[in-house]
Parts: sequence; C-alpha cells; structure tokens
Amino acid sequence: MTDAFSPDVAPELAKNPANHVSLSPMSMLKRTARVYPKRPAIITDGQTRTYAEMEARCRRLASALAARGVGKGDVVAILAPNIGEVVEAHFGVPMTGGVLNAINTRLDAPTIQYILEHGGAKILIVDSASVELAEAAVAGMAAPPLLVDAIDPTLASPRRIGALDYEALLAEGDPTYAYGPPEDEWRAITLNYTSGTTARPKGVVYSHRGAYLLATGNIVTWPMPHFPVYLWTLPMFHCNGWCFPWTITMLAGTHVCLRRISRESIFGAIQEHGVTHLCGAPIIMGMMTEALTDGVKPFEPRISMMTAAAPPPAAVIARMESLGVDITHVYGLTEVYGPAVVCAWDPGWDNQPLEERARLKARQGVPYETQEDLMIADPATMAPTPWDGETLGEAFMRGNIVMMGYYKQPEATQEAFSGGWFRTGDLGVVHPDGYIELKDRAKDIIISGGENISSIEVEDALYKHPAVAMAAVVAKPDEKWGETPCAFVELKAGANVTEQELIAFARDHLAHYKAPKTVLFEELPKTSTGKVRKGELRQRAKGG
Repeated sequence: MTDAFSPDVAPELAKNPANHVSLSPMSMLKRTARVYPKRPAIITDGQTRTYAEMEARCRRLASALAARGVGKGDVVAILAPNIGEVVEAHFGVPMTGGVLNAINTRLDAPTIQYILEHGGAKILIVDSASVELAEAAVAGMAAPPLLVDAIDPTLASPRRIGALDYEALLAEGDPTYAYGPPEDEWRAITLNYTSGTTARPKGVVYSHRGAYLLATGNIVTWPMPHFPVYLWTLPMFHCNGWCFPWTITMLAGTHVCLRRISRESIFGAIQEHGVTHLCGAPIIMGMMTEALTDGVKPFEPRISMMTAAAPPPAAVIARMESLGVDITHVYGLTEVYGPAVVCAWDPGWDNQPLEERARLKARQGVPYETQEDLMIADPATMAPTPWDGETLGEAFMRGNIVMMGYYKQPEATQEAFSGGWFRTGDLGVVHPDGYIELKDRAKDIIISGGENISSIEVEDALYKHPAVAMAAVVAKPDEKWGETPCAFVELKAGANVTEQELIAFARDHLAHYKAPKTVLFEELPKTSTGKVRKGELRQRAKGG
C-alpha cells in the first residue's frame, strides 16, 4: 500500500531547513541568552555572570578550541570540581563539534591516564585542586594533551602546570563565534566513563539528541518552573550532572557552583542565594539532616531535591521532609544519561501518614516521560514478570535516553543491548500499580540457606534506628548457610549502640533470617558521588 504522506511520494512534505532542526542543548543557550541576557546565569567563586556574559564566554571557548584544532569528534577533557568553567565547557566544547569528557576528580592517576589515552583527549582543562593528579596522569603518556589551568581564585599562589590558563584561552577566542545544533543530532556530545571499580572503565557516549531529551525530561519529570536557583551538589562529572547544566540553562535558571561540598557550604549557599532546587546522593541528605539535631528550622519556602544512588530509606526521606525538603526519587545509570526512572507522585498519596509516604517515595517508579519503556523481566527469557510485588527479575530499559554505546567496545555494547533492550544488571519487582522497586544489584543479592535476601531491605531496617547515620549490607561467607548478611554501619555523632542491640533491632523489623548476623562499626568507603563501595565491603566481609 502506498503511503500518500511519504516524502518519496509527496516531495513537498520532505524535511527542509524550515521544518527540521536537529535536537541539541546548544539551542537552549542560544534562546536563553537572547530572551534573558541580564538574568544571573552562573555564580562561581564569588562572581556572578549573566546569560549574555556566559554565552560570550562559551563562544570564546569554542572559538579558541577551534583555532587550536578541535573539531568534529575531537575530545576535550576537564578535571575540576563544580565550578563555572565546567558549566561553560558543556556548551563551549560541543559548539565546535567536539566531545566533552568530564573526568571524576577522585579517580587515581593511572585510571585518569587510561581515560585520556582511550578517549584521545586533545586538551585537558585542570582545576588548581587537581594539578598534582593531572601531572601524574600525563607523565607516562607518549602524546599528552595540551594542559590548560583553571585557576582557583581563592588560593594565594595556585600551582600551574598548563601551557596557559583558562582565562588566557578565552582571550584568544571570538565572542561572536557562530554556533548551533549539529547537522546530525546523532552526533556525540559527551563521553562519560563508568567508575571502573573492578575493571577498566567503559566510555559511555551521549548524543546531542539524548542530552536534549533528558534535559527537557528533567523539567517535565520534577517538575521545574522557569528561573530556578540550582545548587550544584551533584558532581558535573557524574553523567554530566544528570544533564542539568543544560536543563537549568533552558529554564534561564541560576547555576550556584560549589567548589567544596560540606554541610556549611550547602546551608550557606541556600541562605545567601535563595536556592530552590538541588540534586545529590544519600550522602548529601545525611549532611543536611544532621542539622536537625542542632535545632535548625525547616527551610521556608520549601526546597526541592532529586536524589538517586541507593534507594533512600524511608526514615531518611521522612527526616528530609521535616527539614523542609521535598524529595523526588529517581533511578538511572551512566548508560541512560543519569536518571531515567522516577517515583512519579500520585496526589492521592498526599493524605497518607508520613511513614507511608516515605515508603512509597523509596520505590524507583516508572519511566521518565522522555524514556520509551521500562520492564522487569527474566534475564534469560526476557519474559516480563507479573505485577505482584514479589517476583524478582532484571530491570530493562529502551528509548531515546539510552546511550549511543560504549566507545571502542563493540562487544560490550552488543551485550548491553542484546534482545533490543538495555540490560541494567539491577534486580527488582513490579508492584500492582506498575511501579518498580529495586531489590539489589544482581551481585548484591544475599543467598542464605537458599533464600534470597535483599541487602536494600536490610539497610532500610537499620536506617530506622536513631543511632544509624549510614548502613551498607553485603554477603558474608558462612559454612552453614552459605552466606549471611553482614552490616557495616556509621553512627551519628555522639550516638552509641552495640552490635547485639542493632541485630535485635533489625530482627524486630525483619524476618529473622534476614537480620544481619554481623555488624561492624566504621566509616563506609564511598565514591565521589556518595555511593558506597560495596566491592570493598565484600572483601572485608570475606576476610573478617
């Protein structure tokens, strides 16, 4: 049957420059700078830059990079905390057709060297706090990238290792440099490396199209109004800050950059700048809720926070709500641009008791509006599991906010996409209302006496104890049971509880076989994004 609307049949309906433009975050800055040139765009190191100034600086950066040979597909890396230069790089690098590689500042030098060599970075912008790390990383490289210093103005005499500094690089550029979306929206915009805690990190490639759609999806999913004041507690090197450098710009919001993250800096920025939104891992929530013990009054007006990583225990969500922070719980991975699943709030839950609301919020939920589909299925047959809240399966995703693939790793890409879905490696159930709830990473399920125990469920019970600040549960080898739950616990300042008391508390809140048999009190090892390094804890549990 002939399609009368096909451009092949009706050429007047074909794509042309008037009716088709590639989706790209570059369009977001262009519009905002045009409509709201005088609005505050970036607050960094005590300086405020308007959108007109931000766009001119991004154009200068692009012009200078292009003059130094950066073009389509060339990688520019940046090693820095949450400073204004990182926001600018999210626009200035892609303006050239280049690809931005924001590197985790907590990685070791050999891993950073691997990332620079594997990604082929032509230029590396380095903040003053990371010069020694960068120096060690490039020392063994046969063809190191051009180094550019991003100078920390708070330091009296910052050390320099670059051929020039960032401001000097911008001075080389043209503030009228022409830019726009690429001809093909399926071009790479950024390169993000996974943590690589057990193997070489993988390079996850994002497209202009995917970045545009998640940046827009953030607005719809949260939801967010125009002119938010956004506090950068989430590292921008983590999934490009979940695409919020582009989201906040699209909304003509203010990027409040925090060079150093602490309870004092967070509360100071909220008070000084009137912060309305922030994102972060559970460690950020822990910093903030500590203030409750000091009698801090709840925020007024209330603040919106998006959190991911491990599912926040109901008790933590309840404490955040009492602080005046409304939590939106999301779930995602580096491979899906950050968050791709949200616990979409049903207004019918508003009148539920606080504990029940917190329990509902701790579920991962449903796909983002800009993600096509999500299912829990048998990993072998890919048959969807029943919506019974009990049958365990793997989480699968597909849609426009799934990565292009792993850079230079075709076999890993093929494995991740086998069956036409992205395989997350996370295990969960589907509740009767269609909301998913993760139970564990496949490798984190504890099998004790043939019974599956969710480490998340045990952690959630431990978090209910008033003395517990953080908890992580892993499998400990056991001659009788095969494995038993072993809990690693950080206590709140000044709190006291014994191992036996905490085990007894857990038994009061769980089936007895799920309660930890061992509790160790110590500071939990964490990644730069606040995730607990369970791999390290498993090794400790095996040896102790």
